[in-house]
Amino acid sequence: MARLLIVHHTVSPATQELLDAVSDGARTDDIEGVQVRTEAALSATAADLLAADAVVLGTPANIGYMSGALKHFFDTVYYPAQTSAQGLPYTLYVHGDNDTSGAVRSVEAIAKGMGWNRHRPPVTVTGRPGAEARESCWELGAVTALAALERARESA
Repeated sequence: MARLLIVHHTVSPATQELLDAVSDGARTDDIEGVQVRTEAALSATAADLLAADAVVLGTPANIGYMSGALKHFFDTVYYPAQTSAQGLPYTLYVHGDNDTSGAVRSVEAIAKGMGWNRHRPPVTVTGRPGAEARESCWELGAVTALAALERARESA
């Protein structure tokens, strides 16, 4: 069975809406054979990451950067996963009040340094999430679940 890990820092109703949409997309009945695990960034571990076939990262944009909690996740998994997670497909969603570019840039720089492969462009949402943002996040969850399935089949 393929495994998708969703690592998130969810502190507001807006980021909760996005997480719910990503999670619903990843768990759609149209995709079989993918186990979805959702972990808060402060509790996700290197073992969680190393067991995953793909990962979705979710963060608010805080003062032009990813959340401290997501940075903590990266700090925790960097050395244990540095060689073992090469080529890991990942996707990203970011919520900000007015700008998300710094958060996107910081996450992508670390993911690139870890040798991960961005599977889709990030979903970025400013302000209150509307139907289009929720749909984009749902799709992000679904396509990343499919990426996990593909990677698991390649590894078998």
